Amino acid sequence: MMRNPYDVLGLSKSASAAEIKSAFRKLAKKFHPDQSKEPRAKERFAEVGSAYEILGDEKKRAAFDRGEIDAEGKPRAPQFEGFGFGRQPGGGGFGYDFGPGGFPPGSGSIDQDILSELFGGARRARAKPQQAGKGEDIPVTVAVPLETVATGGSVRVVLPTGRMLDASVPAGIEEGKSIRLRGQGHPGVHGGPAGDVIVTIRYAPHPVFKAEGRDLRLDLPVTLYDAVLGGKVRMPTLGGEVEMSIAPGMSGGRVLRLRGKGLPGAGDAVAGDLLATIRIVLPNAEDSELTELMRKWRELKPYDPRSGRG
Repeated sequence: MMRNPYDVLGLSKSASAAEIKSAFRKLAKKFHPDQSKEPRAKERFAEVGSAYEILGDEKKRAAFDRGEIDAEGKPRAPQFEGFGFGRQPGGGGFGYDFGPGGFPPGSGSIDQDILSELFGGARRARAKPQQAGKGEDIPVTVAVPLETVATGGSVRVVLPTGRMLDASVPAGIEEGKSIRLRGQGHPGVHGGPAGDVIVTIRYAPHPVFKAEGRDLRLDLPVTLYDAVLGGKVRMPTLGGEVEMSIAPGMSGGRVLRLRGKGLPGAGDAVAGDLLATIRIVLPNAEDSELTELMRKWRELKPYDPRSGRG
């Protein structure tokens, strides 16, 4: 025997239509067979639907309140037999056979729009194929030798996963620029393309040269007699040694410039220069003649380089 529909929905007879609809929505969601883990969820969902069949319809609710129909929608007196409110074939009242998706058949007045709103969107989302997406990029920084920057070449890249790749480095690439290795990043999502590896270039420290943009700097050791008398010295460059002229009376700290001997320019960019700072170096072993000469110079020809007067 069906329970009183007001009791099924947890309402009083004075409940408004909005309260009835709200109670049905809450209970239908709670006991829906596709989602509920409640005991006897299928039976409870059918009972909630039957209660709403009556209370959700203004005419049927009024007939029930007047005692003209029972909780199953059956007429209580012979004079109402002809109405057949909500009867299913075979006289079974409002019992439901659940079809695909867990919904009762739509032959009664149960609000299928409400059920569709509660459960249809989630079902459509489950049925919709998941969208493919590109995998994440992997950023890495690699130290490139200045010789490779000068000529171009290949550099080994070690990813955080331990995988190793070779990246092609164009000649003259600037520090801080990036190289993109397409398709070498994290795998795509749901069949999407793999991400990329983004290789940021850093200049590796060099034992002789220091990069300043495209220019290169180095210290050039010079003997005392070359600094005084002048001469020619061998100076390193990234492309090999070159001969450099030292003018007589060259002071330490002077900077000599070799144009175009720095890092090459990428594309149409102009190559940098090589800047050599003169460093006067005394003999390693003590020389008595040099010591005596310097003593006489200090006495006979003193000068103060810090005062700016020779």
